[in-house]
Amino acid sequence: MKTYFTSESVTCGHPDKVCDQIADAVLDDILANDPDAHVACEVTACTGEVHLMGEITSSYVPDYEAIARKVIAEIGYTVPVVGFDAENVRIRVSIHTQSPDIARGVDRGAPEEAGAGDQGMMFGYACRETDALMPLPITLANRLTRRLEQVRREKLLPYLLPDGKAQVSVEYEDGKPKRISAVVVSAQHSAEVGIDALRDAILEQVIFPVLPPELLDEHTEYFINPTGRFVVGGPAGDSGLTGRKIIADTYGGMARHGGGAFSGKDPSKVDRTGAYMARYLAKNIVAAELADRCEIELAYAIGLADPVSVMVDTFGTGRVSDEKIASWLMEHIDMRPGSITARFELRRPIYRRVSCGGHFGENAVGLPWEWTDIAEVLQKEILS
Repeated sequence: MKTYFTSESVTCGHPDKVCDQIADAVLDDILANDPDAHVACEVTACTGEVHLMGEITSSYVPDYEAIARKVIAEIGYTVPVVGFDAENVRIRVSIHTQSPDIARGVDRGAPEEAGAGDQGMMFGYACRETDALMPLPITLANRLTRRLEQVRREKLLPYLLPDGKAQVSVEYEDGKPKRISAVVVSAQHSAEVGIDALRDAILEQVIFPVLPPELLDEHTEYFINPTGRFVVGGPAGDSGLTGRKIIADTYGGMARHGGGAFSGKDPSKVDRTGAYMARYLAKNIVAAELADRCEIELAYAIGLADPVSVMVDTFGTGRVSDEKIASWLMEHIDMRPGSITARFELRRPIYRRVSCGGHFGENAVGLPWEWTDIAEVLQKEILS
């Protein structure tokens, strides 16, 4: 049976990603100076303006304006004519301290006893479609946007501007990737380049160097800047908001999502910590060859440390029952937010790196939630 699945990725100049990167840059700066800070930073952006808001309790006060301008400049918004640039953008800051009603549930005794900073459910996922144990469509879409960034920054295509998107549709046969059926790339560009030249260049410099040739055929369709023009982009073309690309941040829609965003949140926020742990568990289960696909759901209640539920779903691909895997995890893995934070050393300034391009898989190589250090133990103990 044939099925199709599509995933999307965006470049660092996408308006929502501008906001995510500013929020995580603020978080990194604070954690570098006060690792015990509580941070929930939200950012919006539009033509000529950025607004930082949220709740932050810390002994350190960052220079919010300087951080925002630095991020915007590093992304590449430095030319005033585009309607959004680092030097001239207006920065507004509306930050206050965290609610004491939340703090009383989080800050309780030893760090590992800390309660969850909110209620909610988080999902993690892994599968055998790529070496990183990630779904193929989102992996390929992320590769395309990284390549768009590369050719722009290296001036291989000097007329490209920071905003851009990519979308990859994969045809599956009996649940396994067979071919790429469609590719969509939209790249912001300066006005002087013609659409035909742009389309040829994107094909030759972005798409063909990245996508596996064995998955392309004469029937693969390519849609490059389908409207024919993409000059006005970034926050000048559309408003941006933190957390609005949570599907691109995770599994491209292949797995369920609890709805909580990551960027701008310190590790006491289980939206982030729980999602990282869920990915870690799912990846280790697949790496241990206990299943070909695995989805983990963790659910928490505000102020309580232990998850209120743990779900394992291997979609019928497991070598043992889902219940047996879940029971082992609940008995042997400490899933309290404080313990996850200690295990992964999450109170470090590591978050700007994954604020664009995905929090999992190839973009997060080397980060602790991508380790497979318990796969051997899982395989030995659960299969025994």
